[in-house]
Amino acid sequence: MQLTSTPLEATGNQALRLDDLVGQPAVIYFYPRDNTPGCTKEGEAFRDHYEAFQALGCQIVGVSRDSLKSHEKFAEKYGFPFPLVADPDESLCRQFDVIKEKNMYGKKVMGIERSTFLFDRKGQLVREWRKVRVPGHVEEVLEAVRELD
Repeated sequence: MQLTSTPLEATGNQALRLDDLVGQPAVIYFYPRDNTPGCTKEGEAFRDHYEAFQALGCQIVGVSRDSLKSHEKFAEKYGFPFPLVADPDESLCRQFDVIKEKNMYGKKVMGIERSTFLFDRKGQLVREWRKVRVPGHVEEVLEAVRELD
């Protein structure tokens, strides 16, 4: 999988192109919804370890199907220093194959499976985590970044 050059709507009034991340390690994490307990904890963990990722030259990007307006409020409320990409049409989610059937209160729905992808400096996918459990996850991703050449 390669990083794409399609412009994406992201927080901070920017049109983010994932291929702009080539030249440095990059973490792209997909989460189900803004302002939900697990997604907030995951975002806070990336925020709390942001300086360590930055020290390794690694960029972080969060993605969900929420609107840019929702992302802006979420990022401001929790002080996320990295961009959140709005993917309401699920184009990026489908490219990364993170839209899965889930069981919500006994009903089957299609939603984002919490997933994280690590790209090396060349823009090549080197590691992926699917069905992520939040506790300890960000520390595991940080260690994987440390192990990159």
